[in-house]
Amino acid sequence: MKRIVFCDFDGTITVKETFVAVLKHFAPQLSAQLIPQMYARELTLREGVRRILESIPSSRYPEVLEFTRCETIRPGFTELLDFLEAQKVPLVVISGGLRGMVEVVLGELIPRIHALHAVDIDTSGEYFQVNSEFEGGTELVAKVQVMEKYLVDEKIAIGDSLTDLNMALETPIVFARDRLAQYLEEHQKPYIPWQDFLEVRDYLAKLWNLVSNDE
Repeated sequence: MKRIVFCDFDGTITVKETFVAVLKHFAPQLSAQLIPQMYARELTLREGVRRILESIPSSRYPEVLEFTRCETIRPGFTELLDFLEAQKVPLVVISGGLRGMVEVVLGELIPRIHALHAVDIDTSGEYFQVNSEFEGGTELVAKVQVMEKYLVDEKIAIGDSLTDLNMALETPIVFARDRLAQYLEEHQKPYIPWQDFLEVRDYLAKLWNLVSNDE
């Protein structure tokens, strides 16, 4: 059976909501206005995030990357990668945030990621210009569109917030925490609660019958 794991980045791989912190830090007034509207689903992520990003001067891009450099990765992520590699199951990172931020935080783990899909930024003008290969619907990175690229028998999603909702609704096996868990409860969509990636690894090991029932 061919399997694949799709994993969000901000607030999922990272302990904190890295991208939201960047928006609030580099565009505080617009973020204070638009982020609550996005969480309340009164404004789409596609429109709100674009407006905030394109208000940030291009000259500040190095500061954005430096701001995220020391973000903490959630415990167990490396162990999950070890487990998935042993099972020959690829992990794909799908982030609604900036590609550069993801690459800075993951660092030496990047070669172990099967693929990374995120928002690209053009800094050749005065302000950020957003480019996204998978922009569509309500999202700058339409995660369901990304998932459709991968033809496998079993898809697993891991996430934590609003940017993961559409992905979670379209995936049979979902690990959800924080805001995503709340949204899924509203939609009456079953999910597996989790706090760290060791829990994800151990659940998948049991699901795939890789450990005995009495362990």
